[in-house]
This record gives sequence, C-alpha cells and structure tokens, in this order.
Amino acid sequence: MIRLEHVTKEYDGFKACDDVTFTVGKGEILVILGPSGCGKSTTLRLINRMVERTSGSIEVNGRNVDSVKGEELRRGIGYVIQNTGLFPHMRVDRNISTVPSILGWEQKRADDRVKEMLDLVGLDYERYSKKYPRELSGGEAQRVGVARALASDPDIVLMDEPFGAVDPINRLRLQKEFSQIQRKLHKTVVFVTHDVEEAMLLGDRICIMRQGKVVQIGTPEEIVLKPCDDFVESFFGAEGALKLLSRYRTADYMEDVPAEGESLLKDSSLKEALASMILEGKERVPVGGGSVSLASILGALRREVP
Repeated sequence: MIRLEHVTKEYDGFKACDDVTFTVGKGEILVILGPSGCGKSTTLRLINRMVERTSGSIEVNGRNVDSVKGEELRRGIGYVIQNTGLFPHMRVDRNISTVPSILGWEQKRADDRVKEMLDLVGLDYERYSKKYPRELSGGEAQRVGVARALASDPDIVLMDEPFGAVDPINRLRLQKEFSQIQRKLHKTVVFVTHDVEEAMLLGDRICIMRQGKVVQIGTPEEIVLKPCDDFVESFFGAEGALKLLSRYRTADYMEDVPAEGESLLKDSSLKEALASMILEGKERVPVGGGSVSLASILGALRREVP
C-alpha cells in the first residue's frame, strides 16, 4: 500500500529525512517511533506530499505519488494531527463532512456518513453534531478528528501524534478505542508517536528513527528482544518485555474461574491485570465473567515472547 525507497528531505543542507526506506502493507499499522526532531512528522508529510522530497521515490497504492496532483492525493488519504486541526468556524458535522463535500457527495449521503462516524468514535449525533470545536473537550475533539479522517472511507490514514495533547487517562481510552476501530475497518495506518507504550499497544510493526534515519523496523516483540543497537535498547529499557503486556487483551487469556474483587473490562490489557494483582496482592483478578491468573500472564509472555 505504501512504499518509500531511499527518500531524503533536505532543508538548507540539513537532512530531516535521510535515505528512508520502508513499506506498509494493506491493513497494517506501522508506528514511527523516535525522539523529537528525528524526522517522524516529516516522513508522514512526505507520504501525502504536504512536503516534497529531495530525492527517492514514494508509492501509494502501487503508483508513484508524482503521477497525481498533491491535492488529489491528499483527498484519498485520511490525516489526523495532534491538535485536531478542526476548522474553528465550522460545526462538528461540517468538519467531519469536509472531504466528502469536496469529493461531491450528495448531501444526504454526507449527512448519513457524519452520523455513522460519530457513532463509530462514540459521540452522540444529537449532542455533538452542531457543536463548534471550542465547545469540545480535548478527548472529544480528537474523536472528531479521527471521524473526519475516516469520513471519506480512505484506504490509508496518516496520524501524527493524534493523542499527544490529551491527558493520560483519556489518551489510553482513545488508544483502545482506535484499536477497536482498526479491528473493524482494517485501514492502512502510519502512526507517529514518541510514546513507547502507545507504539507497543497500536503497532503491528514499529519503525525506530534517529536523526532522520531508520534505525530498525520490526514487530514490537522483535525490537524489544533483538534491538539492533544501544539506542533502540535504551528506548524500551530493562522492562521492555513487561511493556509488551500492553499489547495483549485479557479477553484472550480469560479462564472460566471465579475471582473476588472489582472486575476488569475484557478489553483491559494484561499489563493492567498484572498491575491490579500487584496492588491487591492477588494472583488472580476477575475479568468479565471469568478471571485472569498470574500464571496465565507468565504463560502469555513465554508464548508471545519466545
């Protein structure tokens, strides 16, 4: 779906991106992870030609991006940024229907799509459709931003630290909600972040960048267990294997065994289950109609992290 080959972007001799090469498969989430200034966001903008590359080639859906006008290319790619990028003078419904309107959708089709998208991101149409961005909380605005990016049903979505400006509690909720949406829609996503746990939770693969270069690409398990150098290893720290627990849902490791205490949600992670065990001094915690045990968590680590 997306292919970058030896892509470089220079600004007055400074290489913001330096010989970047990677591919993103259909339905995959590739997370670009790295410190500030490493070229993550520039790489994202090169894909949809908001920034023009100095050299190298980029293909989207099998065709070179130079074969189509930048505006046309961007209409077919969803784009979400950290501060939502919502138009302040437009209500939520008009923000969401921006690209469908540009594409010439009939009004009823566009309106129906707005309702569908608000439902998808967990916002009530009657309550939110006529609000202005200034009337939304940070989490609500980010949900609208995601809804707008998905409104025209693009195959590809680019996300530039979309949850970075949201408080930690809402950020985790948004991450989980987006993960659920992705399981339904199977979009091809390039997701930029500097948050290691966000990368672990969302990424099918992770691309580590440093000083404009790609350092390593692989699954979270591959990168944590087989870091290519000290820089990559330092990103995850000694507790890297434990951070991998954020990738695995308790629903997939439940046992039909009762347990006392406050029940975790089925979409909770094994990391959350382990934290609950530590806080309560137990080796088993309730989840939905069953429970998860410490033994099952250790078994998951042994199985998922060979």
